[in-house]
Parts: sequence; structure tokens; C-alpha cells
Amino acid sequence: MRFLMKSFFRVFVLLIVVASAASSAFAVTGTVTGGKIDPLPIAVAPFLASQGSGDQATAVAGIIANDLNRSGYFKPLDPASFIEQISSFDQNPNFGSWRQVKAQALVVGQVSVAGGKLTVAFKLYDVNTQAFLAGSSFTAPANLSRRLAHKVADMIYNKITGFAPYFDTRIVYVDESGPKNLRIKKLAIMDQDGFNAHTLTNGKEILLTPRFSPSSQEITYSAIGAEASRVYIYNIDTGQKEIVGDIAHMSFAPRFSPDGQRIVMSLESDDGRNANIYEMDLRSKQIRQITNVPAINTAPCYSPDGTRIAFESDRGGTQQIYTMNADGSNQQRISFGQGRYSTPVWSPDGKYLAFTKQSSGGFGIGVMNPDGSGERILTEGFHNEGPSWSPNSRVIMFFRDSPGENGGSQLWSVDISGYNEQAMQTANFATDPAWSPLLK
Repeated sequence: MRFLMKSFFRVFVLLIVVASAASSAFAVTGTVTGGKIDPLPIAVAPFLASQGSGDQATAVAGIIANDLNRSGYFKPLDPASFIEQISSFDQNPNFGSWRQVKAQALVVGQVSVAGGKLTVAFKLYDVNTQAFLAGSSFTAPANLSRRLAHKVADMIYNKITGFAPYFDTRIVYVDESGPKNLRIKKLAIMDQDGFNAHTLTNGKEILLTPRFSPSSQEITYSAIGAEASRVYIYNIDTGQKEIVGDIAHMSFAPRFSPDGQRIVMSLESDDGRNANIYEMDLRSKQIRQITNVPAINTAPCYSPDGTRIAFESDRGGTQQIYTMNADGSNQQRISFGQGRYSTPVWSPDGKYLAFTKQSSGGFGIGVMNPDGSGERILTEGFHNEGPSWSPNSRVIMFFRDSPGENGGSQLWSVDISGYNEQAMQTANFATDPAWSPLLK
């Protein structure tokens, strides 16, 4: 364990430096676009299998290795290089053999099936100190084998990095297909690693800004149909969707409160020239106006404790980020850099706001402290937009558009350090990602 902690010290040094830079400068900014993290070499031994579960064992070990690899903090070793073949879940590993292949951590596991249920058990070792670090087992219906693998990966990630887990989660997004000037937009959902992707709506409406409820069982989104713009709540389990109230004007960017009892959104004025922020109580359907300024006020997002709201507004002449108390008091601008700021999203731990910044002919995804200090741009490009946080506040997902007649949007993720930028594979173009809390 001590050796592993020494190895990860390099990671923590980077993150501490980044955090210090973020907290020491007020208002505007430095730019961090590519930190360096040395991933930890880890061996995920082929999982042992009871009779009839060989395919599941192979798949589970592969999913665990893929999760760890995508995090950027681990480098799973090629199983073809392994010297020792684990033949029993209870055997003591020959740590010398694992040191020869440069492994610093070792995962041993087994999969068994009984009564239609799958059990995945694992053990995690520090190869250099030969210490047992963690172990557990999970049981679920056999069709949930991917979730069991994600749970094992979550425990390994948490034990070695000290960060909260995020692998057992889902992403909701807008699936886009068809010609660039006539896109068909459908609500879609997938596991955080891109698997199990499928659409939830039929594409007859133009979908915008889907967001998960705190329970991960409902999604709220805007939709522009042939007759009106509406805000919906979609129940993932039942497939039923509910119109949120009878709203006369164009409505945008709905988002749940932390307790799931309210949504905050932007509604257009009678003359269609301005938009303000409103809150709806989902039990009483009562709507309360929060801002009342002759400007475009939109993209509201609650702080994790529900006491504050971040939003974007052009009341000062350009698109900037503002914050206010949840009752609308104490409205103040917090972004002051060169360019236009939009889509603020509070991190689940409350420490940062992610945002989109348009300047110098491009779009960047960045983070800042809730008071506007410590601005850092994590990634830049032709058109990046729509950041969404992983539930552990360490990874940001966003969409990146490409120019040209055949161009389109793709989902990407980046570590909060600016390191480990990765594309998500989807069947069609994709925009507006929203990351769920950990599944229950």
C-alpha cells in the first residue's frame, strides 16, 4: 500500500498544483490544457469461472480493466504478458511473478452463476508490499453483469486513488441523425462507458438539454414540437412522459433541484424578446418567478445544497455567468474574462462551476470557483459546449461539433486536470450529455 501511495503521490502533486492555481488567482486566469499523470500499472488476472459462466467471467474482467483504463489513473497490463496463471480464488499470488511484469497492483476474481443470479467476487493486492488491500462480492440477476463489473471497478478506483467512484452510472444525451439542416433528435441513454445505448423517444420533436433527477429514475428535458415548446419529465422505468404544467411560452433548460421536488427553467416573455428564470414545485405545479430583468436569462443550475443558482445572462451586454440565492436575491456577475460565457454547471461537491467559453473564434470548456476566481480552460476547439460533471466531480463530459457539411457533434470527456481527453463512441451524432448520480 505504501508503494502504491508513493506512486499516486505524483498524481496528487499535479492535482494540488492545479487546485492551488485555481484558488490563488481572483477572477481571471490561467489556462491549463494538458496535465501529465503517470497511470498505475495494474494486472487484472483472468477471472475464474464456475461451470457455464466462462463468457461472463471474461466479460467482467474486461469491463473492469476498461473502466480503470478510461479513468486515466491506471494502465491495465496485457494478460498475454502474465507469468502466473491464477487457478484458485483462495491461492496466495506469487508476487515475484507479478513484479516481473511490472504490475504494482493485482486484481484476482471469480464469477459464478446459481439460480439465475451472477456473483462476482474479487481481491485487490499491492504487489510490492504483498498486502491485501480490498475484496468483496456482489450478486445480481445475470443480465446485470455489466453493473457488477462497474461496482468492482468502483471499489478498486476508490481504494487506490481515494476519490469517490463513478463507473456505475449512466449518460443521457440527444441522439442526432439525418442531414445537417434537418436533424432528427431523439432522447438517448447509455452506460458511462458507452455500452447499452438506446433511444427513448421517436424523434418527432426537437429535444434539448436532458437532465437526470437526483434518483436517476427520471429525466427532464425541453422539446419543441409542431405546436408548442414544452418541458417534460420522462420516467425511465415505465417509459411514460409527463408534461410539466401548462406553460404558454417557450421554455428552456429545465433542471431538477437537489431534492427532486422542484425544477428550475427559463421561460420566454410575452413578446418573445426576453427570458427569465422560474421555479416550479412539482407537487403543487405552482410557478415562481426568480429573475425579472429585461434580458435573456437562462441555463439555471442549483448548487448541490440547493441554496444558490448559477445561470447565464446578457443583461450587461454580453453573455456572462451570474449567481444568486435560490430566492433570486443577491444576483451578481462572476465571469469577467474576454469572451462570452454560458452553460454553468455546479460540480456535485460544490467546489467548481463548469462552463462554456466562446472567445478568439473557438469554444472552450473550463472550470472556475463559485465566486468566479480561478478560471481554467480544460479543452478548446471549433465548437465545444454543454459540460456535465461525473458524480465524483473529477470528470467533465461535453459535446464537440466539427465543421463542414458532413460535420456533426460527438461526446467527449476530460479530467478536471485537463488530462485524459477521450471520445465517446455513439451510433449517431450526439449532443447535450448529462451524467447521472451513482446508480442504486
